[in-house]
Amino acid sequence: QVQLVESGGGLVQAGGSLRLSCAASGSIFSINIMGWYRQAPGKQRELVASITSDATNYPDSVKGRFTISRDNAKNTVYLQMNSLKPEDTAVYYCNAYVRTKRWGPTYQYWGQGTQVTVSS
Repeated sequence: QVQLVESGGGLVQAGGSLRLSCAASGSIFSINIMGWYRQAPGKQRELVASITSDATNYPDSVKGRFTISRDNAKNTVYLQMNSLKPEDTAVYYCNAYVRTKRWGPTYQYWGQGTQVTVSS
């Protein structure tokens, strides 16, 4: 089984920074995509950033402010968030597409979420 554990959320003032971490553990053969999503109350879950071995993807809402990175040796993905705005307030979820066996299927796994609150 695979587990994703997030850390780094908290309360920060507008203009501040936070760094989120997410470590995947368990029976892992390979991880393709890792990423971060967020969901604010009353809103749909949206992509914040994703990363493969050679590419990153950001929506316009965070581009230039957030940076995603990964440490493959640790099966960990990070999200550096700078110049935070109140509209960034949400629960942030880590996700990863994981194969647990060489010839097995790829499944998407999710963390339980970490709260990020940005005060004005």
